[in-house]
Amino acid sequence: MNFELKSKFKPTGDQPQAIEKLVKNLKSGTKDQVLLGVTGSGKTFTLANVIQQIQKPTLIISPNKTLAAQLYQEFKEFFPNNAIHYFVSYYDYYQPEAYIPQSDTYIEKDAKINEEIDKLRHAAVQDLNSRKDVIIIASVSCIYNIGSPESYEHMAVEIKVGQKMKRKDFLFLLTTLQYQRNDIEFKSGHFRARGDMVEISLITGKRTLRIEFLGDKIENISESNSETVLKYNLIKNNSIKIFPASFWVAPQNKLKIAIKNIQLELQTRLIELKRQKKLLEAQRLEQKTSYDIEMLRETGWCQGIENYSSHLEFRKPGSAPFSLIDHFIHFNKNRFLIFIDESHITNSQIRAMSIQDKIRKQTLIDFGFRLPSALDNRPLTFSEFEKRQNQTIYVSATPAEYEIKKSGKNIIEQIIRPTGLLEPSIEIKPTENQIKDLIEEIQKEIAKKQRVLVLTLTKRLAEEISDYLAEKGIKSQYIHSEIKTLERPEILKNFRQGKYDVLVGINLLREGIDLPEVALVAILDADKEGFLRNKTTLIQTMGRAARHINGRIILYADKKTFSMKGAINEINRRRKIQEDYNKKNKIIPQAIIKDIRDWGLSQKEDISEEFFAISDLPAKKSKKLLEKEMKDAIKILDFERAAKIRDLINKKRGD
Repeated sequence: MNFELKSKFKPTGDQPQAIEKLVKNLKSGTKDQVLLGVTGSGKTFTLANVIQQIQKPTLIISPNKTLAAQLYQEFKEFFPNNAIHYFVSYYDYYQPEAYIPQSDTYIEKDAKINEEIDKLRHAAVQDLNSRKDVIIIASVSCIYNIGSPESYEHMAVEIKVGQKMKRKDFLFLLTTLQYQRNDIEFKSGHFRARGDMVEISLITGKRTLRIEFLGDKIENISESNSETVLKYNLIKNNSIKIFPASFWVAPQNKLKIAIKNIQLELQTRLIELKRQKKLLEAQRLEQKTSYDIEMLRETGWCQGIENYSSHLEFRKPGSAPFSLIDHFIHFNKNRFLIFIDESHITNSQIRAMSIQDKIRKQTLIDFGFRLPSALDNRPLTFSEFEKRQNQTIYVSATPAEYEIKKSGKNIIEQIIRPTGLLEPSIEIKPTENQIKDLIEEIQKEIAKKQRVLVLTLTKRLAEEISDYLAEKGIKSQYIHSEIKTLERPEILKNFRQGKYDVLVGINLLREGIDLPEVALVAILDADKEGFLRNKTTLIQTMGRAARHINGRIILYADKKTFSMKGAINEINRRRKIQEDYNKKNKIIPQAIIKDIRDWGLSQKEDISEEFFAISDLPAKKSKKLLEKEMKDAIKILDFERAAKIRDLINKKRGD
């Protein structure tokens, strides 16, 4: 299927010339180019038009999960009939395995995996395997190891109606794909068997399969598009492909060889440690690795299996891991595009990832907690990432020297906004009594039903300022990196809807967040020179007010730093270009009107779906059952669920 762009708008302002140049360069084979687009100029729409014309699978790399979520929503709206996916780190909480020699402290890996994001990651890779109309919006986690695309493709199993297969062999097949049997708690990545019928909740969470056997033959294959209300329909084409429930899978014959290689490396490493008279480290390593080997032999999986990825994938020591980009390469034969959004910061993140990972892993290896091959479970180095880059467009309002130098003359500017909106006006105020002054300015904006962003320097300060504003009767909320991934878009949506008048943050409010209701951006301690107050950061932050017709900036500072001067001069330059364009074309600036939509990944389940089956029961019986469920929820302090069930009871009483 081809990419099909749906939009009621047509390219205007600087967009037509930018699209034309980008597409022309891509068709001529240009490898690197920059789209230098100011805030509010419609860069996302430009990129969507490029994809529409080039018709290639696309990977969009974003610097943070929040911006990735926004881009995911926008591209889903532009391409409703194509495969648009969200691929970010699936950890709500992550404490990596580490060892501190100074205090002899071993920190075991502790993580909380967000199952919803895990489903989305699998859905992205599966569509990449089977479709060409794929756009994946990813964070920099896309450079981390997710296993061999060849093994993933090879392990996928296609089953057909009429296929000869014993039920017990099919169940064994599911376990080799890392699906777990659970006849009681049925959720994604699990299966259950009842008589001649096997039900599988696919790892993507999108569908549930029912396989019916007649003797040693598959009689029927049905599917349901819900995990909670199972309404099965026979599948089309009488066949379906089942992908692994884990990226870390290996066929049984290869797994045996991999285990032997792990044992061989263990023996070699034990000899080295004993020769160095590190007897404690040798004992520690032997005990830990032997347990992992036993788990691999019995179940095909172990805790921390990714640390043995080079053996499972038969990679040479020191060779690059398989990332999402390798899956793009494998399934598309290098015919794909990469867009690096907010490239001035994203490239820096990619560059730093592997360095930090190596330092931590080397300590674990030196003290007998891991085999040396654990070093090969890592993100791509920057040079490895560069080798895998296909045709790339760097997107930023403030591109860094790296991408400017790499793109040479292929820097396409998109300065003019189709709406005619000007860059915000800038005012500098002293830091003395800045919070008191800030509250006065906020109240002015609230009186006009407009929103305010407040930028501070630390997470703790963001929380304290938010709490202080709340004490003063101002509806405020803080947002920073410790807020859970799927909660951040909800906070931004509530902010736009007016549940909060003020949002206080640090760095998440910098790049690309689309908030057209924001009329004031207040930057506290703007003269504290550093990463959060350098020229690039200030330009990006001030851009958050560029989508409002009365957008303005207040910089609280006692002196005008070099970064402040540079940022103010650049904002004024861009403002002059837009003013001249508006005057020449007789354009009157117009406010941006953008619908507030659910982004689609944070919606909570409808409680009525869970209790769909009781609709056929007598009213008294169904009420009694619901009341019992409500009381059970209260016992475990799940008051939100209890309230939903109470509302359902009241609704049924009204019906």
